[in-house]
Amino acid sequence: MDTPYSQQQRPLTIGITGGIASGKSAVARAFETHGIPWVDADDVAREVVMPGEPALAEITDHFGPDVIDAEGQLSRRTLRAIVFRNETERRWLESVTHPRIRQRLLEHLESMRASGAPYHLLVSPLLFESGQRELVDRCLVVDVPENVQIARTMARDESDEVLAKSIVQAQMPRQQRLAMADDVIDNQGDHAALIEQVAKLDARYRDLVTPTSNGRYE
Repeated sequence: MDTPYSQQQRPLTIGITGGIASGKSAVARAFETHGIPWVDADDVAREVVMPGEPALAEITDHFGPDVIDAEGQLSRRTLRAIVFRNETERRWLESVTHPRIRQRLLEHLESMRASGAPYHLLVSPLLFESGQRELVDRCLVVDVPENVQIARTMARDESDEVLAKSIVQAQMPRQQRLAMADDVIDNQGDHAALIEQVAKLDARYRDLVTPTSNGRYE
């Protein structure tokens, strides 16, 4: 049950997750208009595979030079086509990147806790799958039907339907993700509907409960 948030307690960390093309970044940007800082695990994932990073060298050694583009950057599209059709390769990639991503996320979260905001956001498509759930106090799922995910992915990434479907199927099933949510945003509608839902959640998060004995917010 929700009770008033105490300014004596540490700021809340809200985890935002959802399937591919559900609109997680759009939700985070809407919260930002309320003065809320956020970090996107996808952005951090790009950081750890930049040229000169140890992870990029490991990935190149494993998959070969075809995953590097003409500018020396990791070709995420090429790599995605490989790993979302081969679970073993996807698991290997995660074993290389996830520990590095987690460490940098911890640094970002510490910085946001010192920002003075009542809460902040960790945006991550793999919040539940990667163990990042333990880094947050509440989980907000951005939800759309799978057919919407597939259509948006094809339009955004210029990918074919087979690849878009394989990406959706490789992620946590929609109903399982919803079952783990503390809060849900339905992002099937227009931008105005999204803004309205975010405003309501912003008010709620500013008035959340104090920590329970296990350190979580319920």
